[in-house]
Amino acid sequence: VQLVESGGGLVQPGGSLRLSCAASGFTFSSYVMSWYRQAPGKERELVARVTAAGGSTNYADSVRGRFTISRDNAKNTVYLQMNSLKFEDTAVYCCSAATQYKVYWGQGTQVTVSS
Repeated sequence: VQLVESGGGLVQPGGSLRLSCAASGFTFSSYVMSWYRQAPGKERELVARVTAAGGSTNYADSVRGRFTISRDNAKNTVYLQMNSLKFEDTAVYCCSAATQYKVYWGQGTQVTVSS
């Protein structure tokens, strides 16, 4: 099982990034996919989640209206489009795949918002 995140980097406030998480080794279309983030000295928090079929999403209040989660089950990939980035969005972003029986985690990608 692998979850490999990409797309992180350094961006100025107000900028955009698109994160990707490529999955392999399990039946991607059966799993709820989520993005979490953890900033230095803070607890990990759920950023966004999308159901297995992609029909329903939910977001943390802090990112709603700025971030969009989506998935492509044909490509076994989940995305996080991040717009209007703020300093406080700086964190390591990880994707996870979950059913009621299993949870898988990626290694994460660093997002730094700085001027």
